[in-house]
Amino acid sequence: LLALYTIVVVLLLFGATIFVHELGHFIVARWCGMVVEVFSIGFGPAIWKTKRNGVVYKIGIFPFGGYVALPQMDPSGPGDKEAEEKKKELPRIAPWKKILVALAGVTGNMLFAVLLAYIVFWVGKPSAPHERNCIIGYVDTNSAAYAQGLRIGDEIKAVDADSIRNWDDLTLACAIRKSVRLTVQFDGGEKSITVPTEKNLMGIWAVDGIGWVNYCSVASLVPGSSAEQAGIKPGDSILSMDGQKLYSREHLIAVVSAARDREIPAVILRDGQEMTMTVKPRYDEKAQRALIGVMFNTMDIDYDQVVHPRPGAQIKDHASAIFRFLRALVTPREAKAASQAVGGPVAILVMFWWTVQKSLILAIWFTGLLNVNLAILNLLPIPVVDGGHIVFSLWELITRRPVSAKFVNFVMNAFAGLLIGIFLMLYQQRTIDDGNSDISSLDSTFVQETYLLSRIDSGTRHRKSRHKRRRLPHPVRKAGG
Repeated sequence: LLALYTIVVVLLLFGATIFVHELGHFIVARWCGMVVEVFSIGFGPAIWKTKRNGVVYKIGIFPFGGYVALPQMDPSGPGDKEAEEKKKELPRIAPWKKILVALAGVTGNMLFAVLLAYIVFWVGKPSAPHERNCIIGYVDTNSAAYAQGLRIGDEIKAVDADSIRNWDDLTLACAIRKSVRLTVQFDGGEKSITVPTEKNLMGIWAVDGIGWVNYCSVASLVPGSSAEQAGIKPGDSILSMDGQKLYSREHLIAVVSAARDREIPAVILRDGQEMTMTVKPRYDEKAQRALIGVMFNTMDIDYDQVVHPRPGAQIKDHASAIFRFLRALVTPREAKAASQAVGGPVAILVMFWWTVQKSLILAIWFTGLLNVNLAILNLLPIPVVDGGHIVFSLWELITRRPVSAKFVNFVMNAFAGLLIGIFLMLYQQRTIDDGNSDISSLDSTFVQETYLLSRIDSGTRHRKSRHKRRRLPHPVRKAGG
C-alpha cells in the first residue's frame, strides 16, 4: 500500500508540474487566437486521448514532460509539404503574442510554486537540526577532515567565500567543488581547514567521513543486553554517554566502542524527564566491537520543530539555489564538478519518491522547488526551451521579419548535437572517474544525480514553531550500539 500511495502521489505532483506549464501555454495561445492542435501530458503512445473542438487532448505513456502543439509558434517550419501548405493558410501571429505564449508556461510554474509555498507556510514543514545549522554530528577518525582538525560539535560557518546556514548549503557548496576551504567555529574560537571532496554513493561530490546531528532514539533492545538490564526502553532518547554529550548515533557507537567492559553513565530522556542509568558495553564477536544492545531506525528523519517558512522566503531560496548552480556552470574552476551534479527526469522522480515516503508536506515543498527551477531554466535563451522562442520572437519584433526557418533548423540541430556531445563527454568522464562503480549506470542518459537531490529546505526563516520532537515513519532499517 505504501508503494501504491507513493506512486500515485509522485505521478500527481509531477504531472501537476507539467500540467500547469502546458496549461499556461494553452490558455494564452487560445486567448491570442492561435490554432492549438495537441495538448499532451507525457510523451510516447497515448494511454488516453480525446478530440474536442479541433484539439487533441492526450496523456502519454512516458510522464517526463508534455507539449502544446502550436503550428504558428514553430519557427523551424513544418516537416512536410502538406503541413507547409496548411501553415500558410493560418493567420500570421504578432511577435508580442508569441512572447506572451512563451512566458505563459513559466508563469504557470511560478504561480503554482507560490500556491505550494503558501500551503507549506500554512500547514508547517518538519524541520530537523541539520536544516537549521551545520554542526558536525560525526567525523570518521580515518577521514581527511579529521586529519585536518574537524571534530564532533564543530560548526561549519562558510565554504570558501560562501556563507553556510545548514547542511543543505554545505551539500550544495561541496557538490560544485573538488576541494573546499571550511571556516569552522568551535569552543575555542574559529579555524580554517582545507579538505578534498569525494563522490558519495549518490555520485555527488561531498566531504567524506562527516555527518550531521541526529537523535539517538531507541527503536528496540537486544534481549538480555546491558541496555535492557539498565532499564532503557524503546522510545527513550539517549542524550549523553560516559559524560559526553551525544551528537549522533554514530557518535554513540564510537563512545560505546571506546568504553568496553567499563560501567559508564547514560543520560536518557523519557516522557520529558531526564534519567541517569549505568550501562556496561560488552564486546560482541559478530559486530567486532563493544555494544550495549540498543537498536536505532536509521531511516527515520527526526525533527524537533514544525517551521512555517514564509512563502517569499521559500521562492527566494529556491531561485537562489538554481542561480548559484548556473553561476557555477560558467565558473571555470567549478564548472566540471557542477556539470557532474546535473540530473534528469529519473533523478527527479527518485527524489519525489523519497520525499513522498518521508512526508507529504516535504513532497509539496519539493514540488515548489522543482517548479521554480523549471521556470528559470525554461527562460534560458537556448533554442529548445521557451527562452529560445522568446529570442526568435524578439528578433522578429525588432527586424519586422521572422527568423529564417533554415537558420532555426540549423541552430536547433547544432544545439541538439552539442547537447548530445556534452552528455557523452560528461558520461565518459564520469565513467573514468567512477571506474567500476555500480552506481555509474543509474541514469546515464541524462547524466547521473541531480543537483535537486542536494536540496532539503533549511526553514531558517519561520514563524514561532511547535517544539515537539516527531519522527517520520519509514520501514525500519536498524543499526545498533
